[in-house]
Amino acid sequence: MKKNLVLVFTCLSINFLSSQSPKEFLTVFEKSEGKETGTYSEVIRFYKNLSATYPEISMQEMGLTDSGLPLHMVVFNTDTYFDFSEIKKSKRILLINNGIHPGESDGIDATMMLFRDLAQGTIKMPKHTVLVTIPIYNIGGSLNRNSGTRANQNGPKAYGFRGNARNYDLNRDFIKCDTDNAKSFAQIFHLVQPDVFIDNHVSNGADYQYTLTHLFTQHNKLGGTLGEYLNQEMMPLLEKKLADKEWDITPYVNVFNQVPEVGFSQFMDYPRYSTGYTALWNVLGMMVETHMLKPYKQRVEGTYELMISMLEIIEENHEKITLLRESSFYNFKEGTAYPLDWQIDTTRISTLKFKGFEGKMITSEITGSQRLKYDRDKPFTKDVKYQNYFKPSIQVTVPKAYLVPQGWHDVVELLKLNQVQMKRFEKDTTLTVTSYKIAGFETRKNAYEGHYPHYNTTINASVENITFRKGDYYIATNQPAKRYLLETLEPQAPDSFFNWNFFDAILQQKEGFSPYVFEDTAKVMLDNNDQLRTEFQKKKENDKDFSANWYMQLNWLYQQSIHAEKTYMQYPIYRINE
Repeated sequence: MKKNLVLVFTCLSINFLSSQSPKEFLTVFEKSEGKETGTYSEVIRFYKNLSATYPEISMQEMGLTDSGLPLHMVVFNTDTYFDFSEIKKSKRILLINNGIHPGESDGIDATMMLFRDLAQGTIKMPKHTVLVTIPIYNIGGSLNRNSGTRANQNGPKAYGFRGNARNYDLNRDFIKCDTDNAKSFAQIFHLVQPDVFIDNHVSNGADYQYTLTHLFTQHNKLGGTLGEYLNQEMMPLLEKKLADKEWDITPYVNVFNQVPEVGFSQFMDYPRYSTGYTALWNVLGMMVETHMLKPYKQRVEGTYELMISMLEIIEENHEKITLLRESSFYNFKEGTAYPLDWQIDTTRISTLKFKGFEGKMITSEITGSQRLKYDRDKPFTKDVKYQNYFKPSIQVTVPKAYLVPQGWHDVVELLKLNQVQMKRFEKDTTLTVTSYKIAGFETRKNAYEGHYPHYNTTINASVENITFRKGDYYIATNQPAKRYLLETLEPQAPDSFFNWNFFDAILQQKEGFSPYVFEDTAKVMLDNNDQLRTEFQKKKENDKDFSANWYMQLNWLYQQSIHAEKTYMQYPIYRINE
C-alpha cells in the first residue's frame, strides 16, 4: 500500500512539473512562427499562469478601464517581494507600457517573452532592477479586434484598434485624464514611481532600412544633468548595445510625405503623451517605434532585444540613475524660470549616419498628381541633419504656491490623483496674490480627443488682495509634483488645464446690459470721469472699427463700469510669488 501511495505521489509530481514546462509558456506569437499576436484573454491568461508558477512574478488588478475590465500590473522581482515602499529603497524600477494602441502589438508579445525568459533564467536575472509591465493598456481597443485598420502595417494577422472603448486615443490623455484608463495608469505610476519608462509603439512616416527607432523624451525639456545623461550617455549606450547585436536603431523619423534625408527634428513630447507625462516626475522615458513595413516577427524580436539592452543599462548605471533623479527634484526652485513651451534651437544641429532608401516624386497612376515612391533596391547611408536641441519659447517664474478655490473640484480631483500635496484653509483668509486675466486665446475648430482645446493663450497679470474661503486649497510648489503643477496650472502651457477646457465657464459673460438703458449710465460715467472720457476719445480716434460700431463703444464703457462682472475672463487659480 505504501509503495502504491509513493507511486501515486511521484506520478502527480511528474505530471505537475511537466504541466509547468517551458513549452506551456509559448506565446501565440511563437506558436504562429511570428505571424500572430495574442488576444486580450490569451495575454492575461499567460501572465496569470506565469505568476502562479514563478515566485519572482506577481500579477494584480489595478483599477478599471473604460471597457469595464480592470487594468493589470505584472511585476518581476528576483527577490520575490512586491511591496514598492520597500523595493524603491534598494532597486531601480523599469515600467513597460504595452498596447496603448493595440494595433501596435509588438511590445505585447515581446514583453511576454521577456518576463518568461527572466523567470526561467534563459536570460540574466537583474540584481538591481525590478520590472513592471502593463500587459495591455487599451483593453477596449484590444477587444475591437480586426485585420484592416492598420492600412500600412505588415502583420500581425489580426490586432486591436487604436481608439479605446470610448474612442479616445490614450496617448493624448495622460495630462487631462478623461478616461478610466488614464486614471488607473496614474495610480500605477505613482505607486511604482519608476526610474525608467518604456512605451512600445509601431510607426511609419517614411521608408528606411531600420526596424527600430527610438523616441526619447526631449532632453532639454527633461532638463539639467538628468537630461544631459539621457542625451549623451543613455541614448548612445542603447544605440551601441543594439548595434553590437546587429540591430541598428535611429531616432524616430519625424517626417511625413517627404524623404528623411532632407533632415528632420526630434518630436516634442508634451504631457498629453506618455513620456511627456512621466518626465514631469523626472523619469527617463522613451517610446519604441518599430517600422510597420518590416515583418512582424522582426519587429517583435527587435523590441525584445531593445528592452533587454535597456535593462542592461539600468543594471550598469543603477547608482548613477538614482543620484541623478534625486538631484533633479531640486531643479526649478522658487523664483527661477520654468519653460512652459519650446521651439527648435536652429543654432545647434546634430548629424545622423542615416540608412535609408532612395525616394523620388513620380506621377500617380491614380490621381495624376505627384506622389512619393521609395526604391528598396537602392539603399544608402547618408549624413542627415537632425534638430534635437530645443530652447524655451515661453517661460514663467516658479511661484511659492498656487491657490485653488474648492469649487473647481474636477481640477482638485486630478491633483489628488497625481498625489499633489495640498493644505486647506481652516478659516477665511485674505492674501496678496498674483492674479491672471485671460487676454487672448485661439480654439481648435475641429474636435480633438473629446475637446476643442485652446492654444496661443496669453494673460495679463496683476497683484491683488483676494479673500479665500475656508476649505480652499493652498498648494506649495516645493514638492515632487512641482513640474506637474506648473504644466497644468499655468494657462499658457500647451497642455494646461485651461487649454484643455477645464475653465471654459469663465469665458462666458453671465450678465449684460440693455443699450437703451445703459446709454444714460454711460453718459454719467463720461461726464464724471475725465480720465475715462480721455481714454474713450483716444480709442475712437485710433480704432476705426471701434469708432464705427456703437455697440462696441457701449460695451467698452460697460467693461469699465462697476456693473461688469469680475469673474469674466478671470483665471480662478492664483499665485503666491514670495
